[in-house]
Amino acid sequence: MSRIAKHILAIDQGTTSSRAIVFDPALSPVASAQQEFEQHFPASGWVEHAPEDLWQTTLDTCRAALEKAALDARDIAGIGITNQRETTLIWDRDTGKPLARAIVWQDRRSAAICTALRDAGHEPMITARTGLLLDPYFSGTKVKWLLDQHDGARDRAARGELLFGTVDSYLIWRLSGGRLHATDATNASRTLLYDIHRGDWSDEICALLDVPRAMLPEVHDCASDFGVTDPALFGAPIPIRGVAGDQQAATVGQACFEPGMMKSTYGTGCFALLNTGTEPVTSQNRLLTTLAYQLDGTPTYALEGSIFVAGAVVQWLRDGLGVLDRAEDSAALAAKADPEQDVIIVPAFTGLGAPYWNAEARGATYGLTRATGPAELARAALQSVGYQTRDLWEAMRADWAPDETCRATLRVDGGMSASDSAMQFLADIIGAPVDRPRILETTALGAAWLAGHHAGICPGPEEFARDWSLDKRFDPAMDEAERQQRYARWTRAVEATLSV
Repeated sequence: MSRIAKHILAIDQGTTSSRAIVFDPALSPVASAQQEFEQHFPASGWVEHAPEDLWQTTLDTCRAALEKAALDARDIAGIGITNQRETTLIWDRDTGKPLARAIVWQDRRSAAICTALRDAGHEPMITARTGLLLDPYFSGTKVKWLLDQHDGARDRAARGELLFGTVDSYLIWRLSGGRLHATDATNASRTLLYDIHRGDWSDEICALLDVPRAMLPEVHDCASDFGVTDPALFGAPIPIRGVAGDQQAATVGQACFEPGMMKSTYGTGCFALLNTGTEPVTSQNRLLTTLAYQLDGTPTYALEGSIFVAGAVVQWLRDGLGVLDRAEDSAALAAKADPEQDVIIVPAFTGLGAPYWNAEARGATYGLTRATGPAELARAALQSVGYQTRDLWEAMRADWAPDETCRATLRVDGGMSASDSAMQFLADIIGAPVDRPRILETTALGAAWLAGHHAGICPGPEEFARDWSLDKRFDPAMDEAERQQRYARWTRAVEATLSV
């Protein structure tokens, strides 16, 4: 009797680590594995990954998770992939050899390209087509930079010999043994090359950036057929049935299927998405208009605010300053801080994202005294995430719901959301309840649901939303006057940072 595949394997390829989680048919995690990989910083503002590290850690964690779950390929109904977005890879179609290291989403090296395009008056057209701003964050100018740096690369790309992809595309290509070059609509919408209204690559922008269309992947729905894995990888082929960028996957995993629902994910960076339904909303406050997800050929749009440094500020305390042995110790250290000191860290290590979009800004610390020590820095680091989220919260209210309808609750997830103290400060500073779900790893959960939904073993959006489970709600407890005073001090610190 043939075995019935009922489990889902979710790949969560992130900025600092790769994870694989096996989910059962009820979308409960069964087993997981995780591996960190090396970050490369060859120059100020540059961040790179070795493509082989992305692939090998993904492959190793998938095999480890299956082994822990005592399952094999025949038990897996589908693979769901979620990934760090905007990170840019170019590789040889025949050999798979990368043209260079992957340029990570945090990387700012294409700032001069963005400035030149902006000065030439191209930003309004690009924003109208893509919903994005001209910023080095997005993939398009990274692709241009790479092609500019390698003699003959653009000609090879035009002949289809070189392929461009975000991390999902690269993993699909490697998993399928080089048989499929594809992406999903959410990842495509982050490239600066995709017209989110037409649902296709923009010939006008590709020509402007001199990016040959021949190197671009096919664009699919988030729940779709993305080929099957090479049988040699896991002992038998496994269908790839769901793909979404990490923040969109978290939006799905948080069951934010109704317009007005908002989630914020705290990983290396922080990303807040507000579901705006089937009609795109143009921001008046320098937020992004993007795809939340695309199912059955119908795009659902979102407003997004992107913070470049969230969990990364804790990593800086650990790796840069050496005041922590483990990132998990940050909350306990912060609890020891002197309440009389009011230290503010503006963590603009790689520029400031929404709503400022300043690629040249760099980090700053305010309020230092002779008595300032590791505890005060730890508290300021954690609070910086709350302050930055308040920036996004205010911008989204202004764009979408000045009548307060999006002010009901904020759903949170990601590693930092496990900290009760950080989430309480977040609720205090935004002045609204913060809901933390039972399953924090909602990026992987969202990818699993997409794959399981396409495989026919997971429920539809409405039933999935009913099953969303609350772990803890954080209600604001801070006095309104103190809330506004603290936030005013933060905004002054940001203004001072931008003026340098």
